[in-house]
Amino acid sequence: MAVTINTETCIGCGACVDTCPTEALEMKDDKAVVDKDKCVDCGACVDACPVEAITL
Repeated sequence: MAVTINTETCIGCGACVDTCPTEALEMKDDKAVVDKDKCVDCGACVDACPVEAITL
């Protein structure tokens, strides 16, 4: 399983991308996108998101 990103809520700050230890997140069109094959559900991005746009 992988995290879910609410693109309506995401403000494109990149905090989650900088925090991800497996480089599973990247920015596309000013929104965070998750590579489900790389995500290990550690929750680091959930804690880093200032607008709570990411859920496990």
